[in-house]
Amino acid sequence: MKNNYLGILLLIFLIGCKSSYQTISFEKQNIPTAPNYADEKSWAVLPTKYPASLQKYATTNLQDLKADVFYVYPTLLMDKKDFRWNAPIDDKNQNTKIINSAVKNQVSPFANSGKIYVPIYRQAHIKSYSLYNKGGKEAFEIAYADVKNAFEYYLENYNKGRPIIIVSHSQGTNHTIQLLKDFFDDKPLQKRLIAAYIPGIGIKPNEYKSIKPMTKPTETGGFVSWNTRKKGSYPKNKTLYNGAVTTNPITWDTSKTTTFNQHKGFLYSNGKLYRKALKIKITDGMVWSTNPKFPLRFFMSFIKNYHIGDINLFWQDIKQNVELRTKIWFEKN
Repeated sequence: MKNNYLGILLLIFLIGCKSSYQTISFEKQNIPTAPNYADEKSWAVLPTKYPASLQKYATTNLQDLKADVFYVYPTLLMDKKDFRWNAPIDDKNQNTKIINSAVKNQVSPFANSGKIYVPIYRQAHIKSYSLYNKGGKEAFEIAYADVKNAFEYYLENYNKGRPIIIVSHSQGTNHTIQLLKDFFDDKPLQKRLIAAYIPGIGIKPNEYKSIKPMTKPTETGGFVSWNTRKKGSYPKNKTLYNGAVTTNPITWDTSKTTTFNQHKGFLYSNGKLYRKALKIKITDGMVWSTNPKFPLRFFMSFIKNYHIGDINLFWQDIKQNVELRTKIWFEKN
């Protein structure tokens, strides 16, 4: 695997990952068994395997969907007392989080744009960011190998020439940055890329040879990315995101600010959609958001990093935009 991660991983390290984790040295004999993607048990979601947390949002008949969505979820292995470097794919607690948290909150806005595929992969523990040179590098290589193998299996057995939407967040975006390079960038498959929605990591505009940041809501074939924080807050390194692609996830153009009326909807963990809940400002490579208007907003006032909400804060905005881009892609092709 090409190892292009280090600079990106250091961004997350600087955001504030702690090194006070219980751990053991990375040993090959402790690596969990690799998934077999010919087995449906190695997939959290397939068109034939939609969990209840996703079904309620998939209102379009699956047979009518002409595109595919390939989603790579963020870091869910975060317990400081967990010695493991990578998550086994049969970890029940981990798989529950994939379904009831990541899939529910992050891939659900794409449910009416394409058939969804979510591989379970041996993701790296959160400590792999701060302990990159002490086992983290190897943990990330294992995780990416799974994502790559899953995508290859998907292409060979499920895709059947259909256009593709790539979706990811945080660690998932670490992997999809490389996935896009290996399969799409300056390659024939880019012709079938509707769009890549890959927030949660700082990505430079020139990261790819031919895949460009999209600055219009109607563009296709490129990528969008952003990192959300509370208005007025910075990471410890104030220049951390300088120069990173910062898509406006409400207008999808080059607008630097929005109003409450422009915000289409924030999906909270209670499953309710809160419209006109926030306004944003694009600054220093970040999306600055006001404290969202919802019943528990008081508790959120103490949080400065909105990283966990990069997608569901703009759930309805993303839903409408991906449906528009998908429609336009088919009109052009």
